[in-house]
Amino acid sequence: MAEPEFTAKGVRIDKRLRSLTRAGQVRISEGRLQLLTSYGSEIDSAPVQAVRASKPWFASEDRALADLNGQRYSLTLGEHDPAPGEPGPPAARRFIEAVRRAAGRDH
Repeated sequence: MAEPEFTAKGVRIDKRLRSLTRAGQVRISEGRLQLLTSYGSEIDSAPVQAVRASKPWFASEDRALADLNGQRYSLTLGEHDPAPGEPGPPAARRFIEAVRRAAGRDH
C-alpha cells in the first residue's frame, strides 16, 4: 500500500446538521479521498477527480467542504498547520490544495 498523499487526524466531520465524528480522519491515497471515523470505519470515499473541495465563505478559517457521491460534508480541520512534532489537524487550506493537486487541478 502506498504512502498517503494527505492525512489529517482529529477532524470533525459533519453531514448537514449531524455530527458523524469529532475525531475522524481524512486521507488521500492512491487517487481516492476517504473520510473515516475515529475507529477507522469508512464514512464515505470517492475518486479524487470526482470530489469537490472548497472553503465556505461564511465559516471560520478551519472549515472546508467536501462533496463526495452527491453528499456534502463539512470538515473542521485546523486554522493553522501544527508546529512540527505537535498534534493536531493540518489547515483546511492545505486539505483543499491536496485535493486539487491529487486530482491534477493545480489551481
